[in-house]
Formats: sequence, structure tokens, C-alpha cells
Amino acid sequence: MERSARGAGIREVAARAGVSAATVSRALSGNGRVSEQTRRKVRAAAEELGFVISYNASSLASGRSRNIGIVIPTVGRWYFSQVLEGAASALIEAGYDLTLYNTSDGPGHRESVLKEMLQRKRLDAVITVALRLTEEELEQLREVGKPIVAIGGPLPETPTVRVDEFRISALATRHLISLGHTRIAHIGGGEELERDFRMGSTRQDGYRSAMAEAGLTPEPQWLRSSEFSVAGGFAAAKALLADPSAGVTGIFCAADEIAVGAILAARELGLRVPEDLSVIGIDGHELSAVFGLTTIRQDPAGQGAAAVGAVLSLLRKEPVSGELLHGTYPTEFVVRSSTAVPPGFTGRTAT
Repeated sequence: MERSARGAGIREVAARAGVSAATVSRALSGNGRVSEQTRRKVRAAAEELGFVISYNASSLASGRSRNIGIVIPTVGRWYFSQVLEGAASALIEAGYDLTLYNTSDGPGHRESVLKEMLQRKRLDAVITVALRLTEEELEQLREVGKPIVAIGGPLPETPTVRVDEFRISALATRHLISLGHTRIAHIGGGEELERDFRMGSTRQDGYRSAMAEAGLTPEPQWLRSSEFSVAGGFAAAKALLADPSAGVTGIFCAADEIAVGAILAARELGLRVPEDLSVIGIDGHELSAVFGLTTIRQDPAGQGAAAVGAVLSLLRKEPVSGELLHGTYPTEFVVRSSTAVPPGFTGRTAT
């Protein structure tokens, strides 16, 4: 029988909470259905008695390790670090450990992670972040009985937490168009974002679609590439704005970090935002509020927590929301002071 250092066992906790020992085990281990009210009552009783369930014993009994693997391209980018933070917080709350697999550590590392390490390690489930898995890779994971949830997909027949990259990019561009801008540039992601789900080009596609919808044709010099960083955005925007042939009045940046760099570049060149130049981004980065940046908030930490919620549902043999199979994660359009009508505009803005 499991006991705390003070001698309390699972039966004492059950007696204190007024439930069965089996219910205590389910409530504290997360295995099986227990109402939230009962879970709180059991946790309170366990805390009063100083009881901590032995997960090693629980693992032997249930065949589970209470360990979730997260496969992620890098933790060096804001979006991925936020996804990881949200997932880690949700896993801690649920009493699970996290094993992190980074796939960007050199040639062949991704294949090693997906084909070998995940199968050797005792994991209950796998969360992949912005990784396109082949049918063979998916099948290998399914063969060893690991529930899979993706962030960023979609993956075939796999619960996926994702935003509509095309739609939000078109929305950001339409915002500038609605203000009266016609000379709108786009600074997007580089090759690192094309490897799996083509996020960089998908956001550019949304921009192009909105421009075409308004009868506008982007000039070649309006399209610039940048890594998702302030420094990258600064360099790309400075080159764009210093080009006398560009003459842009608005910039849609594929990430808030790029947009912050663009604002800093404009300031260095003596341009005022938004009086001379409007800038909009995507993400909801904490810097966006500091710089008064208009953005579309996608809440990556919330996406990480939602993926954990889906994983826990699968482990409890409960149905996963249809929205995770066919829908998209909600975003929020946040208008701030970085966007306004273009210089000298005399037309009517959209309502």
C-alpha cells in the first residue's frame, strides 16, 4: 500500500474524502473518469494527510509511465517556447512528466528521434509541434500504441491544434487595405519555416490573395524574407524602406518579432509609425503591446495546453473534440496604434 512519510495510506485518504480507494487512485493518477469536484476533494484530503501517490507503483499497475513526449523543431523561437510552456504547465497540473525531443540538432537527428528514441523511451503519448510526419512515421508511432496529437498540422487522422494561417494572413492584409493602403509589402519567413507545413509561404499566400481580391498586384521588391526575429525584421525592413522604388505605406509582417524590427528600422530611417508607415504582425508576442503593434493573437501557450487536454482525453479513452480534427484554434484581432490611414489619404475607410 502506498503511504506518505507521515504514515497515511490510500485508504486513510479515501476515508477522509468519503470515497473509495479506487476513486482516490483515479483522482490522483489521472487514469479513469472522476468528476472535478471529487478530484478536488481527494486532493485536499491527500494534502491534509501528507499523502503523495507513488507513480512508480501506479505505472507498474497501469502499464503507463505518466510521461508525455513532445517533439519540437527548436525551443529557440518565441512561438515554440510558448507552446512548450503551455504544455508543460498543463502536464504538471495533471501530474505528468515531460520528455522533450528537439529535432533541429543536425542532419539525421529528426529521423533518429522519430524512428528510434520515441519507441525506446517509455512514453504514454506523443505531441508533435510543427512537424509533418510521413505516413510511415505515423504508422510506426501507432504500432507501438502511442496516442498522437499534433500542433500545427494537419496530420492525417490525427487530432491537431492549429490556426488558419492563410485566413489570418489575409485578414491582416485586408486590415491595411481597409485603411486605404495600396502599396503594401510583406516580410515573411525564410527556409526554416518551409520544411514541414510551409507556414512562411502559406502566410504569403494569404497576403497575395487579399491583395488580388482588392485588385492590387504586389511589386517584386515588396516581398522580403526574414527569420522570425527582431534582428531579421530590422534588416529586411531597412532594406525595403531604403529602396526608393518600393514606396510602401504599409507592411504586413508574418510574425510580431519581424514587425517590431520593422518599426525600429522605420524609426532609424526617420519614418513615423503609423503617420508615415503602418505595420501589422501575427502572434500576440508580449513585445506587441510595448510597441503598440496591431496584431492577430494566436495564443501558442493555449495551443500547447489544448494539445495536452486532447492527449489526456485519448489516454482516458474519451472522445476528442471534432474541432481538433476538422477545425482551427481561435485567434484574436488586436488593433493598436501601429496602423492608420496612409499619408495624404482622402478616401473613405472601410467600416
